[in-house]
Amino acid sequence: MAGPSYGPQVLEHYLHPRNVGSFDTEDPCVGTALVGSPELGQILKLQIRLDGVTIESACFRAFGCGEAIAAGSLATEWLRGRDLNQALAIGSQDIVQALGLPTDKLHCALLAQDAIRAAVNDYTDKHHS
Repeated sequence: MAGPSYGPQVLEHYLHPRNVGSFDTEDPCVGTALVGSPELGQILKLQIRLDGVTIESACFRAFGCGEAIAAGSLATEWLRGRDLNQALAIGSQDIVQALGLPTDKLHCALLAQDAIRAAVNDYTDKHHS
């Protein structure tokens, strides 16, 4: 039986993931998200760093399938240059369409969407507590 058939965008981000890494979670300019489940074999850590009101950079680490890695990579590219409200507007369907994900991999896009929202919430919590 053959392995998964990745579309060209998934394959590109899987083979050449963008912005892999970590920021200091204690940095007040950084919002951190850790979403997913070790039991399901999908974990995504996503971080954003803001310069004032704009996300200047984002990074991720993923444990999971190629589609989860691709979704994390794509999310970091899309986040750069956006404000928090624009970041929150990125939905799982946007990621599904951009990567051409099959319906059985929708959870990978949802994981990225959840990570974006959690990172924004973490950043916001640091500045409103």
